[in-house]
Amino acid sequence: MSLRPVRRIIEPQPTIEGAGVKLQRAFGFGKTRDFDPFLLLDDFRNDNPEDYLAGFPWHPHRGIETITYVLAGSVEHGDSLGNKGKMSAGDVQWMTAGSGILHQEMPKGDTQGRMHGFQLWANLPAALKMTDPRYQDIPASAIPEVTEDDGTRVRVVCGKFAGQRGPVEGVAADPNYLDISVPPGVRKRLKVETTRNAFAYVFAGSGSFRDASEPRAVLTDEVAKPNAAPVYDVRNHSLVLFDRGDEIVVQAGGEGIRFLLVSGKPIEEPVAWYGPIVMNTQEQLRQAMAELQTGAFIKHR
Repeated sequence: MSLRPVRRIIEPQPTIEGAGVKLQRAFGFGKTRDFDPFLLLDDFRNDNPEDYLAGFPWHPHRGIETITYVLAGSVEHGDSLGNKGKMSAGDVQWMTAGSGILHQEMPKGDTQGRMHGFQLWANLPAALKMTDPRYQDIPASAIPEVTEDDGTRVRVVCGKFAGQRGPVEGVAADPNYLDISVPPGVRKRLKVETTRNAFAYVFAGSGSFRDASEPRAVLTDEVAKPNAAPVYDVRNHSLVLFDRGDEIVVQAGGEGIRFLLVSGKPIEEPVAWYGPIVMNTQEQLRQAMAELQTGAFIKHR
């Protein structure tokens, strides 16, 4: 086994407002080459309905896939093709925007007013940018959960873990998307294919991603804190970007640790990006924007 060292730890970011919803953006709309094929990860987590009920009204998507994972509350969605539905706690929606759709997502809290979910954007390669849109709506009951001897629990949304395969299939990035809970004090090794870019996003508890025999401090993200001292530990809202190797090591703290572990095969193509439209060239972006104005954006009905 070859340990996959931590390249960078990005400490919790300030809350921002995206289309009227207060959220924390782990990464996105910046230098995302290190995360290829992933473009953005948003954590929308609120206990106050005023912070999320405005939702994400009608907006276009083209050239990407969006992955929405709900932990608390629900999200009602609809699109210009007539699709609509509702995601509840534990559900996942994997939407391939492809050639383009108009879409809306409206979060609703649970009985205590709580709302929590994640949205991850994955890029599509040039050959699939204009593919037909499609949805994979996955109920919580269809997502396998593995409990290991040390108490570690893993929900397998996409990809494989311990002989279980997640229900999401046919995704261009061939990703692994795991929701992992490690009990207090447990040191856990997890396999990740060497050829993939990989990151972890911590959303409960605390711990450290390092080999305990050779502890090494990791610089925080240079954009967020240019003069920051090295850090070892991670906590709620920390983002961990890994270097190459075929396994990672996590040491859970006194409360345990829960995190998303996501990896995918890099596409390594040029990225031209304007909001929720991601193409390969500026000319393709201009064409998409012109089609939005003329009503020619939707190619498949």
